[in-house]
Amino acid sequence: MAQRTTPPFRADHVGSLLRPPHLLQARADHAAGTITAEQLRAIEDDAIRDVVRLQEGIGLQTATDGEFRRTSWHMDFIYQLQGVHRTDEKIEVHFRNAQGDLDFTSAALRVDGKVGLGDEPIFGRDFQFLQSTVTTGTPKLTIPSPSMVHYRGGPAAIDRGVYPDEDEFWADLSAAYAKQVSGIAALGCTYLQLDDTSLAYLNDPAQRAQLAAKGADAEHQHERYIRQINAALAGRPEGLTVTTHMCRGNFRSAWTAEGGYDFVAEALFGGLEVDGFFLEFDDARSGGFEPLRFVPPGKLVVLGLVTTKRPELESKDELKRRIDEAAKFVPLEQLCLSGQCGFSSTVEGNKLTQDEEIAKLALFVETAAEIWG
Repeated sequence: MAQRTTPPFRADHVGSLLRPPHLLQARADHAAGTITAEQLRAIEDDAIRDVVRLQEGIGLQTATDGEFRRTSWHMDFIYQLQGVHRTDEKIEVHFRNAQGDLDFTSAALRVDGKVGLGDEPIFGRDFQFLQSTVTTGTPKLTIPSPSMVHYRGGPAAIDRGVYPDEDEFWADLSAAYAKQVSGIAALGCTYLQLDDTSLAYLNDPAQRAQLAAKGADAEHQHERYIRQINAALAGRPEGLTVTTHMCRGNFRSAWTAEGGYDFVAEALFGGLEVDGFFLEFDDARSGGFEPLRFVPPGKLVVLGLVTTKRPELESKDELKRRIDEAAKFVPLEQLCLSGQCGFSSTVEGNKLTQDEEIAKLALFVETAAEIWG
């Protein structure tokens, strides 16, 4: 069975990578006012050149910029949408891992104007720089899905003076994303990933109970999200591959939600108009492979079997065994391999070293070559 020549690839990765110490120091220096924005960007440029060479040297067929210019995987994008602003309020998200509880706090958002996109796509300049550095693979841009604008704040974050009817908000949001998709494709992007934790969170009964307590229709919210993502992608240009990544939280090696993909699987896999699904399957917390029976022919599933939360390296034999297990529900030719999430969804990064990160990335490539040729 052959390797793939178009994305997603047999060995792929979600996107974010550990920031090198000198880049973290430069960010701190910029925040302190000791270096300019231009100086910071030059340091980011050099770090991205290095990390692209790293990915190419490992043998990956795609490369990202590691999200090196971002503080978080989603909010840096969301705050650049017209009509969406950060507020003085704080959002607290409760994470946990084997060591205990961990809270993530960020500024809340408010939809206080008509949602739209400016003249240029968000991260357009960043993508063009990434594109200029890639020599052997396909540059991939990762952005948060439209769902994340809603899930982070919910209906309470939408100013009813601006949007008395929530359907109008959704129409404008999907239109802004459609403009983003066409704009980034016009810059030469052929591989776009929509990151969406909400569609994984909604599998967790505890998350649905929290939403229901706030008055949301938790049993059907995923169906609304799927419709709006499809609306954003309805006019996407030919030649643009779009995937989505769904995990249950990834902050300093901790997570938020638990449970398999069962609750959303039929609507998600059968209805979301993307080319591939990056799915978290690194431990029992993520459930079994049975929901994959709803994946239709032609759609790719990138199995996130290698954890990015812990440094221990998985064995190839165990990965092959789990891929064989998944292949009982979706054909092997529709499967690929990756990490369960990025290595650094926020600037802090997960609790492993760059050498351990490199070993994990190399494991994707080596295992995929042995399975698919």
